[in-house]
Amino acid sequence: MENLAQLRTRFALSATPQPRRVATEGIRLRSAAVLLAFYQTERGVELLLTERPTHLKAHPGQIAFPGGKPEPQDNNIIATALREAWEEVALAPQQVEVLGCLPEHHTLTGFSITPVVGLVHEAFTPILDANEVADSFSVPLAFLLAPQHRKTLWFSRRQHPTPITFIPYQQRLIWGATAAIIDTFCRQLD
Repeated sequence: MENLAQLRTRFALSATPQPRRVATEGIRLRSAAVLLAFYQTERGVELLLTERPTHLKAHPGQIAFPGGKPEPQDNNIIATALREAWEEVALAPQQVEVLGCLPEHHTLTGFSITPVVGLVHEAFTPILDANEVADSFSVPLAFLLAPQHRKTLWFSRRQHPTPITFIPYQQRLIWGATAAIIDTFCRQLD
């Protein structure tokens, strides 16, 4: 995919696939939202990702999207994703054209994550909140769309088959909920 206009059109015309579900019976799910922020570079359309600091209690050092739990001032789950992107990487909400949401993704750790898909329309250089983000980087959408780069392995958890998705990229490993959400998005565009 070479530009944001092509991505907007393809997303608008696509049918939403069913996300792979993990066994969450008996787990009280907490709401969260993440922002899949796509922006134009000289290499084409890229997806912004962050690396969580190692001092965090939950998911230290893992690759993630900007995102988090709703707060009282959020009008809706989209506002949550936009606020979190502002707090974590200084992506101003007015820079983001929201295209829509993917289906909720339920995690083994008890979250129901709403992935919000957005296009970043102005020049953007992330400014990281060191308490929440250790690093940021981008991955070309063309790389993510190639099915051979997205691997899913099945594990048994509580006697239920559970899919875990992995996306190796350069010296990083994107996995878990982040990789599964990317896979759902890519399958939607197929």
